[in-house]
Amino acid sequence: MIAKLLETGDESLQYSISATTREPRENEVDGRDYFFMNRIDFEEKIDAGEFLEWADIYGDYYGTPKEYVNQCIRRGKDVILKIDVQGAGQIRESGENGIFVFIAPPSMEELKRRIASRGTESDESLEKRFQRAADEIKEAKHYDYIVVNDDLERALDMIRAIRLAEKSKISRTLNHIKRLMNENEIRGC
Repeated sequence: MIAKLLETGDESLQYSISATTREPRENEVDGRDYFFMNRIDFEEKIDAGEFLEWADIYGDYYGTPKEYVNQCIRRGKDVILKIDVQGAGQIRESGENGIFVFIAPPSMEELKRRIASRGTESDESLEKRFQRAADEIKEAKHYDYIVVNDDLERALDMIRAIRLAEKSKISRTLNHIKRLMNENEIRGC
């Protein structure tokens, strides 16, 4: 879904590359798909507070490098993070600004089919991922929005609508209103 969203050519969107300690899969490239690192380096970055969020998933660490996201924001990008509920909770608790959108499957049966269709999982791994996803669905109530991914184009339209609406929130546009008020005072109106 994220790849499709980025295909639109909207240069104000940036996908956040996560860091991980897992081994690269075939065709994955360091710095494009993930920042691959060893456990010691990852743990040092955890201790130094260099991740917006991080988690130990199935024995491998995953995390969002804070500096990478901040660089993107400084360049005027809207950064998309693909993270689990644990990571979203960490970011919310930290007070970092964000819009939290939970992407829900249309059904549990379809979820299992989608996980299996990747062809990258053993039966044991498939079952673990499915159970984890089922547990994560219980946390959807803590998000700002829920988008059901039953039809890709409709789900993408919903995400685009959320993004547009969020850009118009008073908390994000208040500086513009203040600037207009100051212009009004300068002119003596």
